[in-house]
Amino acid sequence: MFLTEDPLAAPPGAVAFVAEQLGLDPAHLADYGHRQQTVYEHAWEIRQLLGNRDFGACESEVRRYVAARVWASVEGPRALFDRARVHMLKERILLPGITVLVRLVGEVRRAENERLSGRLSRDMQRALDALLAVPDGRRRSELERLRTAPRKASGRVLAEELKRVAEIAALGTGRVATDPVPAVKLGALARYGLAAKAPTLKGLDEPRKGATLLATVRHLEVSSVDDALDVLDLLIATHLLARAERAGKAEQLRTFPKLRKAARTMASAMEVLMTVPEATEERLVSLVEVWKTIEEVVPRERLAAAVETVAEFVPVTDDDAAAEWRAELVKRYRTVQGFIEPLLHTIRFRAVEAGSAVLAMVRTAAAMAKSRRRYAPGDIAAHDGLITGSWRGLVYRNPDLPAGQVDKAAFVLCALMHLHAALRRRDVFAEGSERWSDPRARLLAGQAWEQARPRVLASLEQEQELEPAGHLAELAGALEAAYTRVLDGLGGNTAVQFVGGRLRLDKLGAVDEPPLMKELRTLVGGMLPRVDFPELLLEVFDRTGLPADFTHVSGADAAMEDFPMSLAALIVAEACNMGLVPIEKPNVPALTRARLQQVDQGYLRGETIAAANARLIAAQAGIDIVKSWGSGHIASADGLRFVVPVASLHAGHNPMYFGRQRGATWLNVVNDQVMGISGLVVPGTLRDSLFILDALFNLDGGPKPETVVTDTASYSDLVFGLFAICGYQFSPRIADLADTRLWRTNTAAVYGPLEHMSRHTIRLDRIRAHWGDMLRVAGSLTMGTVRAYDLIRMLSADGRPTGLGEAFVHYGRIFKTLHLLQFLHDEGYRRMIGAQLNVQEARHRLARKIAFGNRGQLRQRYREGMEDQLGALGLALNAVVWWNSLYLDAAVKQLRAQGFPVTEQMCARLSPIAYNHINFLGRYAFTRADVGSGLRPFHDLPASTG
Repeated sequence: MFLTEDPLAAPPGAVAFVAEQLGLDPAHLADYGHRQQTVYEHAWEIRQLLGNRDFGACESEVRRYVAARVWASVEGPRALFDRARVHMLKERILLPGITVLVRLVGEVRRAENERLSGRLSRDMQRALDALLAVPDGRRRSELERLRTAPRKASGRVLAEELKRVAEIAALGTGRVATDPVPAVKLGALARYGLAAKAPTLKGLDEPRKGATLLATVRHLEVSSVDDALDVLDLLIATHLLARAERAGKAEQLRTFPKLRKAARTMASAMEVLMTVPEATEERLVSLVEVWKTIEEVVPRERLAAAVETVAEFVPVTDDDAAAEWRAELVKRYRTVQGFIEPLLHTIRFRAVEAGSAVLAMVRTAAAMAKSRRRYAPGDIAAHDGLITGSWRGLVYRNPDLPAGQVDKAAFVLCALMHLHAALRRRDVFAEGSERWSDPRARLLAGQAWEQARPRVLASLEQEQELEPAGHLAELAGALEAAYTRVLDGLGGNTAVQFVGGRLRLDKLGAVDEPPLMKELRTLVGGMLPRVDFPELLLEVFDRTGLPADFTHVSGADAAMEDFPMSLAALIVAEACNMGLVPIEKPNVPALTRARLQQVDQGYLRGETIAAANARLIAAQAGIDIVKSWGSGHIASADGLRFVVPVASLHAGHNPMYFGRQRGATWLNVVNDQVMGISGLVVPGTLRDSLFILDALFNLDGGPKPETVVTDTASYSDLVFGLFAICGYQFSPRIADLADTRLWRTNTAAVYGPLEHMSRHTIRLDRIRAHWGDMLRVAGSLTMGTVRAYDLIRMLSADGRPTGLGEAFVHYGRIFKTLHLLQFLHDEGYRRMIGAQLNVQEARHRLARKIAFGNRGQLRQRYREGMEDQLGALGLALNAVVWWNSLYLDAAVKQLRAQGFPVTEQMCARLSPIAYNHINFLGRYAFTRADVGSGLRPFHDLPASTG
């Protein structure tokens, strides 16, 4: 901008600089404005020379730019102000006064919120405003009640959840057209509406309040359906199926003595029968004679009773081992009778072709559960094909019912079990749901796929879309070359042996360390400064500017005094799993309970933690010593288990990890630079492989990994195929290598000692038949339109892959075999896998050291709370690794300067996962380091080592 009003207001330093360039005395500036018109004339000349434009002529352009940012982002007023200023500088628009730009930003924000809230009718506006009121006799607002998710599963809770779904849907916000509004904008408004208290929302100006409430209730429409189906899933899986199975086993044990006694009786009779001599031409054996011989050992009445007992306890058919627990399940009919009809009425279920019969059966079952009439086989004849195994006896042959009458309870339970299985496969799905929707509908298709395809295929290096013959021929050649390489190297590969025809791979031994490595570790460990955990966090904050990433849920920047101290205290409380009591200090404004709760509710959430992690990951990669550890292109994924002793839908049973309690898994991804780059919360201990791809497609920062290392439990042929087509080399550590199959494309080849392991052939024709759809799946995963977890379940039905799933399976077998052959041949590859898994395990040990509070148990009831707390733990881990990396690098440089021969090989063996010098315990003091004076002094600086 031009200082046309008072040129003397220019900073003296700027005046002196310009005067020196022009060869003038700075004092002459006082004479410059003697003729006032000169100032304006010069401004016009400069504007014309540089191509600057006056703000008044470009105000509409600036308004359009700010409006676009408001419409498509979650930025607050301060961020919008800064962006508008940068935009005007870039476009050579002269800056107006500060108050002018502040007023413009405020006006545009209000106008854009009115565009959304203006879609509400008066009746709907009044209904939304009523959500902020507290009804008489209650302690919380209606909005607070509707946004409170369930914590446990039962028939009563499910019925209440279905009522909540119906109440939210009755508000009608789903009928409000919001198509032009970007999803990120709706999500930001909903996030604020879910976090803010009712009085805060009530105090918003009208356009903002209406837009926020609209987005919040629309979000609740989706999340309430998800919550209801989560309750249904947990209710069936744990409260119905698990209990019925336990009762069935108990019944088996109760009947076992009777069955054993009857079987012994029958065995005695059969032993006599088997010893009766066979009839010949000279001697005939009559049936009377045989019976007489048997009755000498076992009376006929006793034998008949034994046969009757065996017939009673042994199923008629041998194709169903679930008869006992299904019979027990039917006894729990009253649990489901009350909710199955409201379930169908409240949630809009839809089905693909494979699930249409199941959905029709459930609708019939819901009508039967509501009715009091009796039903005959003809009433359910249309669903007879789904009544299989022991269900047939339970439905059609209940001895307590008159002949020709079906057991309604058994039919309803049979239908519910089919619904549960179909929902998990997504053959049946829920409209208006996020987690239980149809993943097929989320796959890129039509115009969206046509637009995204070139970019997606280029990123996946899969340009040959229509005909993959060249790509598959290249893979077949690579597979043949890998077999040849392994067979040629068997003579010198002493780790591989064949014992009794079975492959055996020797365990890797320790590698000799470089000379003086032990001494280096001792010196570096002694040099690292001793520091309290809060002080470490504050130093990381000051050196990286990390608090700037923690914006308010409303989009505004943090403006409170001593915000970094409050943020550090909250991260300590969350990461150390001990709550606010040891942290809060009533006499320190930044550490009062009210301040800490304000920061927790407004600033600490998934996206701000991810942004802070991205900053740390980028900052750590720039430290010199980090390059010795890796490039960031190798990563490992593994789960850290936490017991969850409180009632939660997002915890599951696993006696191996949680005993008799329930728990959750924090699946985290760590790169070879020892930084955590992603994390997900998994209920219970579901297979990690179902979620790893989702974690990889939601990285906090750093380069995209090229190789992903896991343990044995995380792999399958289907997972190999999905990883490969998405551009990842999947490298699990294989424990049962002797029992693993190798696959081939060359049926005529002979692979010597590996022949017995490689008899199965990869069906390239099935890959070719589905290649286009396979690429579309990969593109949808890459673009984030579908979850890998849903796709993996969709691509298999009842444990068997679908047609598209089978194509991925055969494609994955190519890469699995390549991985196994490299695992056999290359010791360095095996050591890389082991080293990266060791890095992950070391980080988990550090995580346990930090999260010591509450006996290491996670006491969050809701998924969002778990994600935020474990996200804070991940951020704390990265902060420790960054701080250690900084001081390890300084220590190594100091030792080199003193003459100690530190090589790159030695640096590669140093680890930033150290914590003996960090105090995580005690009363916490938040003292900021003076970062302007450089690094902290070393704890124990050795004398010259030269």
